[in-house]
Amino acid sequence: MKKSTIWILTAVMAIAVLGLLFVQIMYMENMIKMRNEQFYEVVMRSLYNVATNLERDETKYFLDQDLNEAQKSFAPLKNSAIGDNDFMSNDFGVDSTGSSFGAGNKAFSGSNLGSGLNSSMNRQEILKKQYMYQKSLLNEVVLSILNHASDRPIKERADSSIVSLYINQELQSNGLNMPFEFAIQYPSRNFAYCTDGYEASCEDKCEIYSQILFPNDPNGNNKTLNVTFPTKSDYIFSSIKFMLPSFAFTFILMAVFTYTIILAFRQKKLSEIKNDFINNMTHEFKTPISSISLAAQMLNDPAVAKSPVLLKQAATVITDETKRLRFQVEKVLQMSMFDRTSATMKLQEVDADAVIYNVVNTFKLKVEKFGGTITADLQSDDPIVNVDEMHFTNVIFNLLDNAIKYRREDVAPQLKVASYNPDDDHITITVEDNGIGIKREDLKKIFEKFYRVSTGNRHDVKGFGLGLAYVHKMITLFDGSIKAESEVGKGSKFIITLPLLK
Repeated sequence: MKKSTIWILTAVMAIAVLGLLFVQIMYMENMIKMRNEQFYEVVMRSLYNVATNLERDETKYFLDQDLNEAQKSFAPLKNSAIGDNDFMSNDFGVDSTGSSFGAGNKAFSGSNLGSGLNSSMNRQEILKKQYMYQKSLLNEVVLSILNHASDRPIKERADSSIVSLYINQELQSNGLNMPFEFAIQYPSRNFAYCTDGYEASCEDKCEIYSQILFPNDPNGNNKTLNVTFPTKSDYIFSSIKFMLPSFAFTFILMAVFTYTIILAFRQKKLSEIKNDFINNMTHEFKTPISSISLAAQMLNDPAVAKSPVLLKQAATVITDETKRLRFQVEKVLQMSMFDRTSATMKLQEVDADAVIYNVVNTFKLKVEKFGGTITADLQSDDPIVNVDEMHFTNVIFNLLDNAIKYRREDVAPQLKVASYNPDDDHITITVEDNGIGIKREDLKKIFEKFYRVSTGNRHDVKGFGLGLAYVHKMITLFDGSIKAESEVGKGSKFIITLPLLK
């Protein structure tokens, strides 16, 4: 699959997933907004009904008070020796014209009650008197409410237990059963009283719902009923928690999608590395195989067989190229040992300086072939380490081999190998060259398997991208560490730190 195709699929899937997530978020926001509006409407309707009930209670209070006063004022009349009609006439006082009903009623009581006409007229007069009395009584109640209601203490007009009962009843009747806190507030912002948790709810910045009590009171004297719901957020959340699984599935989908894309690019990279590896390996094997084939053809020539010099030359070519081919095969096999090296390594007491010295002497001829020099500055007081000697030798050899491979064509190669003890427990080995150097962005990747810097992909620089990966793997298995320092055009320096054998 082409990289451009992967990017197109990534863009399409990303847009689809982000679009789905956006729709879910918008739906949740609209749901929360709708729930808040419904909650507000229910609460305000309930508080309005509470205020209405308190006004009715106050009207009933003044009505009962006036009835009690009327009964007290008419008590002597009930005890007097007068007829029923006389009591009714005195009870209701005046007719619609304002004249006294007393004399007329007494005269009427002496008339002939058997007459249908007189009886009907008497009944109408009685009803009329009752109506006028009730009207005058209600007028007195209204006047009392207007003139004296606001003078009553608010704790009497709106008792806390009654207010709590009304609020609870109204909320439950509207389908809202949840705890609440409330307070009665003066226009001066002081509280007439409040529940124990009201101030704590205000400190938590809970939303306050307000309703004016007794709106007919004189201006500037209106009290306010404030109600808060400490668990409102939990109530709103409980109504939309069914959406949480959809968000969870969406994030799982995003995680799987991201992981799939990473795997796709990783597989693409591995595919490219594999192709580069096969190309490099083919080129590395092609040269020695061609040389061996050419030498074999020379051996088949009778003239060569008769010449000891030519025969020796052909044999030397076959021997050298076979060694070269075996060395390349060994590098490939080294990587196959990565997962089982810890089981096959033979750790033993090794003198690091002695191994380095032998490798430097062996490598000196190769460096001098290119007109360069190699020096060893071995100053460690304690060079004894616990390593596999063969793999440790390969580590030093690979680093020196890379220094020759990536030399500069215009400058003779100069290699420096050094060792010293930074402390009593470790030995540090450095391999430094004056080659082409490594870019900063490549330094973090040079120890990855099959990775080669851009200049290493040319066929005039041999390699599979296995050398430094092998070095890093071995040093790690030796409980050591390795890092690289480099500057493009000036060279590279590899620093190995290993624990000493105590």
